[in-house]
Amino acid sequence: MSASLLLENLTNPALLFFLLGIFAVQIKSDLAIPETSSKFISLYLLFAIGFEGGQEMAHSPSGSEFLRAALLGIGLAMTVPLYVFFLARAKFGSENAGAIAAAYGSISAVTFVTAVSLLESQGTAFHGHLVAVMALMEAPAIVVGVFLKERFGTGTSNLSWKEVIRHALGNGSVVLILGSLVIGATATEAQAEGIHPFTTDLFKGFLAIFLLDMGLVSGRGLRNFMKHGAFAPALAIVVPLVNGAITAYITGWWFASPGDRFLFSVLAASASYIAVPAAMRLAAPEAQPGLYIPMALAVTFPVNLTLGFPIYQAIIG
Repeated sequence: MSASLLLENLTNPALLFFLLGIFAVQIKSDLAIPETSSKFISLYLLFAIGFEGGQEMAHSPSGSEFLRAALLGIGLAMTVPLYVFFLARAKFGSENAGAIAAAYGSISAVTFVTAVSLLESQGTAFHGHLVAVMALMEAPAIVVGVFLKERFGTGTSNLSWKEVIRHALGNGSVVLILGSLVIGATATEAQAEGIHPFTTDLFKGFLAIFLLDMGLVSGRGLRNFMKHGAFAPALAIVVPLVNGAITAYITGWWFASPGDRFLFSVLAASASYIAVPAAMRLAAPEAQPGLYIPMALAVTFPVNLTLGFPIYQAIIG
């Protein structure tokens, strides 16, 4: 990866707003986002991500190549949280483990876009329907994370599997992102165009404010994050590299395109710091954003850009 591409992504405005939030806390600024506004922005992001993801699904090819890619993506999104949850649960408790599991089962759109930019700079071809696969991987990981949190959380061990599934699928954040995905998939282009300015044009601005708020939350919990010792950053480094490396290898059994295999590796390796924090803020309010957001954004994101990308491409060959 070129130094200019790395610098461009590390100076992304959304990332810088997150750092601004941390900085504001460190200098003891009174900067704050009202709680009601924060909840609205969380709901907006879930709505916009789900709706646009549904639109991508609707305009994707329906051939066997897309079907295989979609099944693999959903499979990864549902499998990764299972082992991450139990790795994290012993150290951080079920609430935090559910959020961490959802984050690492889900994806980072910014990391994906960076990977696409890298392939384009190298002249490596890839299929556009992977954008739809990326969108499909958001919701399953959130559902699994909420499910595990409900099933193994304090006071929920006596719940039946039916009750746990009902709680997980009935959670407001899960209903919103899944419902928006379905509505986006069924809406025509003309219908979607009517709310396009709201779902797309405003997204980056709301995302910047959301990450500023997440930076403020993370900044307040930064001292606690450091108190967790080496386990949290180690988990945030090892999990994505292992996920990406294994995916880079096994996708050779399904796909011939090196570009597709690389993007799948990136999807498996990245961690969500947008959709999952927005969902978990509502679904798991006791989970500590100062733990799972720095893991995904401050550790996993740069590790993928600097170490992960070259490793995955080397495995693919």
